[in-house]
Amino acid sequence: MNGASREALAAARERLDALTDSTSVDAAQLADELAAVTALLDREASLRRVLTDPAQSGEAKAELVQRLLGAQVSGPTADLVSGMVRTRWSQPRDLVDALEELANLADLIAAEKADALDDVEDELFRFSRIVSSDTGLRAALTDRAASASAKSELLRRLIGGRANVTTERLVTRLVTAPRGRSLEAGLESLSKLAAARRDRMVAVVTSAAPLSDTQKQRLGAALAKLYGRQMHLNLDVDPEVLGGIRVQVGDEVINGSIEDRLEDARRRMAS
Repeated sequence: MNGASREALAAARERLDALTDSTSVDAAQLADELAAVTALLDREASLRRVLTDPAQSGEAKAELVQRLLGAQVSGPTADLVSGMVRTRWSQPRDLVDALEELANLADLIAAEKADALDDVEDELFRFSRIVSSDTGLRAALTDRAASASAKSELLRRLIGGRANVTTERLVTRLVTAPRGRSLEAGLESLSKLAAARRDRMVAVVTSAAPLSDTQKQRLGAALAKLYGRQMHLNLDVDPEVLGGIRVQVGDEVINGSIEDRLEDARRRMAS
């Protein structure tokens, strides 16, 4: 997003934080209802155009939201969406993308309140690794011919009771309503959103053997000092990394594995 949409999303996030600060607001329910509104506007192109039409007054658009949703969702959800349509959006699709992000954020806030946000981050990462290594599973979860209920049932059998309820909700929503994204891109986006909730960056750390707690603490401290922000470590084990570690932060790779140093030496000898 850029321009007006970026500013509108930032304002909507602030309103979401203010709403969920209240103990009377159920963040998980808010997430479900925002996801339902996302699905509605994703289907109804004419409606999202009306709700983002700059020629219409913000108040008129907010009144339309209240008429359409007032009896279908809770007061906090209707008020949040009403506030969003009062602001200006660069493109109609940006409003839908913003609603989806707020739905995911509301679920992450629910996990944060339950002191489970770290678990959700780790589970999202582990699930992304499982998907990337199992082509059959990925095919089943991204099969356009399969129904949403069939995919939900597959996920229930895979992670139901084995992962935090928030992880299951986020992954199920992504798989059943990908909205044109790849599964890998969607999972990466969720992981970044979870890390950003604590103003942390994500480092993917690959090593030949599991790191000890001391090694993880030292690495986390070193990366935090290097990047100037707290760092969440997503840990992966790959026996083909002969020694040392490989760290990826965004698009930047910090290579410390023996395998990569050997490859570098082979390239130097061949040149």
